[in-house]
Amino acid sequence: MENITFAFTRSHTYGPAFFDFLALRKRFFVDTLGWDIPHDARYEMDQYDNPTAFYSLVLKDGVVVGGARAQPTTARWGDHTYMLRDALRGKLCDIPPEVMGSDVVDQKVWECTRLVIDDSVATHSDRSTCLRLIVQGLIDTAAGQGAEQLMSLSPLALLRALRQLGFGAQRLGTPYLNDGDGRRYAVLTMPTPPTGQIAPAATHRLHQPEVVHAPAV
Repeated sequence: MENITFAFTRSHTYGPAFFDFLALRKRFFVDTLGWDIPHDARYEMDQYDNPTAFYSLVLKDGVVVGGARAQPTTARWGDHTYMLRDALRGKLCDIPPEVMGSDVVDQKVWECTRLVIDDSVATHSDRSTCLRLIVQGLIDTAAGQGAEQLMSLSPLALLRALRQLGFGAQRLGTPYLNDGDGRRYAVLTMPTPPTGQIAPAATHRLHQPEVVHAPAV
């Protein structure tokens, strides 16, 4: 497995990788979890996929098998900022406003969203490797832009998985139950670089000129 990271505005650098990530998101968040979010028959894409966003994807044999999105808490695109802040302001009906304890607008704090790993990554070892590569790519990208902290609204199970990989993840606030998918979520936070055991650096290539991603089958 290998990691690639890029800004939204550079997504063309890796051929169809970005759109294969959107397709993976649709299969998981819409088809599996049943989320009511913008999508068509193949892709899931929302208002936060805009020029303020960055991505960390994992490829296996040229196919996207995992990824996540990140953007600074200073991001603004039209009427939207970032997901948790929009939830705090009552703009997202599926996320309770109280999940966000305070309004954060700080270039040193970045939000991560849409973390997903494909079911084809089946073994515990491979899923751990995929998660480590995704998260380390997020850390490298955000830290490279001056960020000192990542935060995300994530399933509680992710907290333990991140800690087992050596990332300094902590929970903020009170968890809540998502009635739609039956999972418990909470805001997680993590420093960049992580505390404790630091995972190996990702193998991202921000300025790779040639296409290194093969179309998914």
